[in-house]
Amino acid sequence: MKLSPTAHLAYCTNIHPAESWEETFQVLQTHTLAVRDQLTNGSEPYAIGLRLSARAANELLEIDADQQPHRLHAFQAWLAQENCYVFTINGFPYGDFHGTRVKENVYLPDWTSPERLAYTNQLAIILSKLLPEGIDGSISTLPGSFKAFDADESTMFSNLYQCAGFLELMSQSSGKDLHLGLEPEPLGYFENTEETLSFFQRFYAWAESIGFDTEIITQRIGINYDTCHFALEFENCRESLDAFRSAGIRISKIHLSSALAFDPTAPDTLQAIQAFEEPTYLHQVIVQDRPNELTRFPDIPQFFEALQTEQLHLKTPSEARCHFHIPLYAEPETPLKSTQSHAKDALDYLQRHPDFCTHFEIETY
Repeated sequence: MKLSPTAHLAYCTNIHPAESWEETFQVLQTHTLAVRDQLTNGSEPYAIGLRLSARAANELLEIDADQQPHRLHAFQAWLAQENCYVFTINGFPYGDFHGTRVKENVYLPDWTSPERLAYTNQLAIILSKLLPEGIDGSISTLPGSFKAFDADESTMFSNLYQCAGFLELMSQSSGKDLHLGLEPEPLGYFENTEETLSFFQRFYAWAESIGFDTEIITQRIGINYDTCHFALEFENCRESLDAFRSAGIRISKIHLSSALAFDPTAPDTLQAIQAFEEPTYLHQVIVQDRPNELTRFPDIPQFFEALQTEQLHLKTPSEARCHFHIPLYAEPETPLKSTQSHAKDALDYLQRHPDFCTHFEIETY
């Protein structure tokens, strides 16, 4: 659906458990259409923010005896029948994303792996077939790797550049503008404005050092700006987006999402935040108790361990933020707070700069 005359809005279907194409299509037929009917009753084209696992993507492209991807053709027909369209695909989680321990495995395979490249290229093929005329297509992906993996950066650059070349080829052959958005998040290979800018500077320098055309990076590789993630880093939304645009980095997509915020010095608040510890996802905690000084923890248990062993000495006032995607439309119960204001700032930025990004997606769990 339209967020503005030029911008499209969808909600990301990664909220729903689905790994095979059959499971994914079932989600679309039930949950996605139910949301559509509450919003538009099918009266206007409805956008789907599609999440496809590697398995689902492969199944969607399988060819039949006539050498045709019959599932993809059937899906195209279903989209037309239901007055729906796809402009973006979430390609961050490669495999199982629900009902099992995900944690740091969500970063695997990372961008040092040929499997990640092959999967993302498959998503580009699918998206090129699904995109309506006159609309560009985005794919979101992880920020290269996870810091703790100590990934080889030159291998990441090589795979990302190959992906940019494939996106360029697909864009030229389809006549549709396809682009990839690397999604910074806490403890990712790059996670905030400064690290993201530095990563792209090194990426350009790597390409130039071996005589590669850097324009293909500018056109095909950008960032997926998640308002939850940048709020967790205590970033200023306007300043971050200004910095990326000034550096010539494409804003591929905006994830509108919200995280938990809390006072780490208040006992009742600590008790409330402890209830959010669960075994599936990483819930990074970032604490600010001095200006421009952040302390990061990979998950809620490590944060509490630092408190209990007095490795973390907090000043008052302090604020902490936890990587837990909460409903965008509401504040959590007291004493917890949210980072909803960062998402509002992104929408305000859209009003001031209508063409800075055309892809918006609501992401929550």
